[in-house]
Amino acid sequence: MIIDKKVNIFITFKTSLVSFRSLKSLLSLLLIFCSITVEAQLPSFMNPGQSKIVFAKDSSKFMDFYKKIDDLRKGKKDRVYIAHFGGSHIQAGFWPEVLMNGFQSEGNFTGGGVFVFPFKMVKSNTPSFYRSFSYGKWKRCRCAISKEMCDGLGMSGMAAITNDSLTTFGFKLLETSNPKTFNSVKVYHNFNMSFELGLNHESTLKFERRDYKKKGYTEFIFETEIDSLNFVVIKKDSLARDFMMKGISVENSKPGFYYASMGVNGASSSSFLRCTEFVNELKSIPPDLVIFTLGVNDTHDVNFSKERFISHYDSLVTQIKKVSPDCAFLFVSTTDNYMNRKTSNKRPIKAQEAAYELMEKHKGAVYDLYAVMGGYKSIYKWYKAGLAAKDKVHFNSKGYKIIGNLMFEAIDRSYKNNSKIKETK
Repeated sequence: MIIDKKVNIFITFKTSLVSFRSLKSLLSLLLIFCSITVEAQLPSFMNPGQSKIVFAKDSSKFMDFYKKIDDLRKGKKDRVYIAHFGGSHIQAGFWPEVLMNGFQSEGNFTGGGVFVFPFKMVKSNTPSFYRSFSYGKWKRCRCAISKEMCDGLGMSGMAAITNDSLTTFGFKLLETSNPKTFNSVKVYHNFNMSFELGLNHESTLKFERRDYKKKGYTEFIFETEIDSLNFVVIKKDSLARDFMMKGISVENSKPGFYYASMGVNGASSSSFLRCTEFVNELKSIPPDLVIFTLGVNDTHDVNFSKERFISHYDSLVTQIKKVSPDCAFLFVSTTDNYMNRKTSNKRPIKAQEAAYELMEKHKGAVYDLYAVMGGYKSIYKWYKAGLAAKDKVHFNSKGYKIIGNLMFEAIDRSYKNNSKIKETK
């Protein structure tokens, strides 16, 4: 929850009048109180009443997704997969982190997994729930702009490329991550016989290695749970072409949600369509739900049209359905934004219309963030309230967390209204 001001909660315990059966009951009461307080403290220009999940006339795909959550909570299923595609809003990590931890709270899960990319390799910002590190010379490839495109990009839309003789890279999950530990990873990379991918921990960790060349990744399975890894890439042939690393699936064999946050700075609705290995890699984490938050960069294009925007999304949905035919799709309307920090942008209104049309076409759902944040010119108010950046496009960490909390609460309400599991009070 996001609370701007300190809230002092005084509860007088009188055993003759009030009896809490368990600490859990007390915590539930406090959470309800905090939820009411947060809503009361939201800025007046926001529309929290619009914070809800809107379904297409045919909502069967989402009902199937909610049943999968039920099955996970009942112990009939080990994992539910969620993939979240977006631009810089998502690469920043604050928003996905709130959603990731929110989903895991459905049953207090500590398993499942997350997708990470060591962005430090390519001199870009890393999400807040893990650290990344690297050594050696790496070049960036990303799907967002043509001059940084390269063959072989996968579902993350990003790659780090090297031809250096010796390089390393790695990551560490932080306390805010859920899960906090893992016992297997999949490293997505090109299989170049002139380079050797290995671990810097071979003398201290017991593991099994499996190479899946056709699937595009190497899997390392560990005997114990760990929270960090450091990889090494050694060049064996001076005439070799480049080694390409495209991300890491970090997995825990305990039950839980797997949340793949695929954010690329500058990405638009057409960007991931350029990734030739998108479908092949996505098969390794077949999504039960896909969340789309692409659109800000589309609306900055002077040639933007609603029809082309919808067409790009149609193609992306088609690609994903090749992997998960029964996947549920949640379309998040594009946030209000300014052009060049000075000019308010009306194109997100058309993008908002497109979200509802896509919802009906693909039997999905909409979270109308454009309406929730206040609509046209509202980003300026977010900026003045200290919740958005000077560019009046991006939010700051506080703003992203407000969005994340409101959005998850909307999903959670919708799920509980449709769940077959009776909540105990």
